[in-house]
Amino acid sequence: MQLLIANKNYSSWSMRPWLVLKAFDLPFEEVMIAFSAQPHGGEFKQKVLSINPNGKVPVLLDDGQMIWDSLAICEYLAEKFPQLPLWPADLALRIRARCISAEMHSGFMCLRSQCGMNIRADLKALGAKLWAEDEGLCKDVARIEQIWTSRPSLDRFLCGAFSIADAFYAPVVMRLKTYGLPVSDSAQRYMALMMAYPAVQQWVQSAVAEPMRIGYLEADR
Repeated sequence: MQLLIANKNYSSWSMRPWLVLKAFDLPFEEVMIAFSAQPHGGEFKQKVLSINPNGKVPVLLDDGQMIWDSLAICEYLAEKFPQLPLWPADLALRIRARCISAEMHSGFMCLRSQCGMNIRADLKALGAKLWAEDEGLCKDVARIEQIWTSRPSLDRFLCGAFSIADAFYAPVVMRLKTYGLPVSDSAQRYMALMMAYPAVQQWVQSAVAEPMRIGYLEADR
């Protein structure tokens, strides 16, 4: 299997299936296509379009198949490796995992638009400004906290053991840290658990070590 991703510092969508592959020790080759300096088009878009007609990453290539959506990639992996608990085995937890993953996949637009992922940055001053001015951002974070505090145990992952659901909320952990958005003790415990998880640590270390700085993704406001 090959997984096409973009810069680890910025690409939240790439992070999700990468974490699933790493967390469950699935064999794959990582292919990183760096973002272009310009916000539209450029070499990045040309390279991705030569593989994926929608021009976006992540993309999983496997056995002649191309899967080009982060949630679809994770569902594909769950079907390909049914012996592994990518989704929880328990029906109620599996329903919860799928629902909260789908909600993240399609929602939280204020958080996405206002707080782009930038793992190595310190944007706490900007975060405080946004928090004071953007009601939609506050509502997004409140809903995320509601999801996180409903986990089965405050010392475990969203559905008990690490699953696709946690991979989908990993970029949120990165955003909350970068922008210093205020969250409860329960949410901070979940964030600490995620930051200590080996696959997450590996992604973060690689993101921090990346030499590329993409100006339009730096949120210098």
